[in-house]
Amino acid sequence: MPLELYHTPMGYVLSKVIGTLLAPGIVLVIGLTVATALLWTRRFGPRARTLLSALVVGFWALLVLPIQPWMIETLEERFPANPPLPERIDGIIILGGAIDPVISQVRHRITVNAGAERLIAGVRLAKAHPEAKLLYTGGSADPLRPDATEAPWARDLLVDLGVAPDRLLIEDKSRNTYENVLFSQPMAAPRAGQTWVLVTSARHMARSVGIFRRLHWPVIAYPVDFKSGGMEWTNVDLPVKRLRLFAEALHEWIGLAYYQSRGWTDSLFPGPTR
Repeated sequence: MPLELYHTPMGYVLSKVIGTLLAPGIVLVIGLTVATALLWTRRFGPRARTLLSALVVGFWALLVLPIQPWMIETLEERFPANPPLPERIDGIIILGGAIDPVISQVRHRITVNAGAERLIAGVRLAKAHPEAKLLYTGGSADPLRPDATEAPWARDLLVDLGVAPDRLLIEDKSRNTYENVLFSQPMAAPRAGQTWVLVTSARHMARSVGIFRRLHWPVIAYPVDFKSGGMEWTNVDLPVKRLRLFAEALHEWIGLAYYQSRGWTDSLFPGPTR
């Protein structure tokens, strides 16, 4: 999708629709629906059985083969888990994705999600480095609820957790990771020689760092929210975890390819040195 088209309302909605349709759960539901419909026809009955068999084989392959562990571990091990930090830090960036703004609006209280470690790690860094600014970037990723933004809730929560308001930079217009960086850069006004630390989920770090490099904003990667490791076959909910993590990993791999094709990142799979 051309960059100009993406930034139109229709282009943005189209990108979200395509992303939703490519989600493994949606693909599975569509496949099962099509196969079931074809089973009721004489002409396409054999093809329906082939489709159903392929879906079942694919499902079991995800549960038995090390496909999902490889996909997510490769993403999460791209950057060091405990990077050495300099004595002085000029700024800390927390990428949005830690707060559910829709539920927060409905319930009138801050509701965090599985990415809450981004906030926890960001606050810990802020307390360890009181000289640093703390930037939270997160608008609305829902085209149906553009008013449901993370930023106001994040501001209140960060202040409640002890971060001084005059240290905070809050960006509330971004709709995706590329815009997180694009809209935050003028606000942060990073200068040559400054040290900025980027906090986001480990599986999300490669794509994020690639955007910062593309926009000439050097950052130190500080990955959090690790998902790989620790899954034992004795866990009764292992199939659910594997499918969920497969969906999350696939989302990142597709995102890496899409962002690189749009020229939003500096390489297909950004790493610590490139």
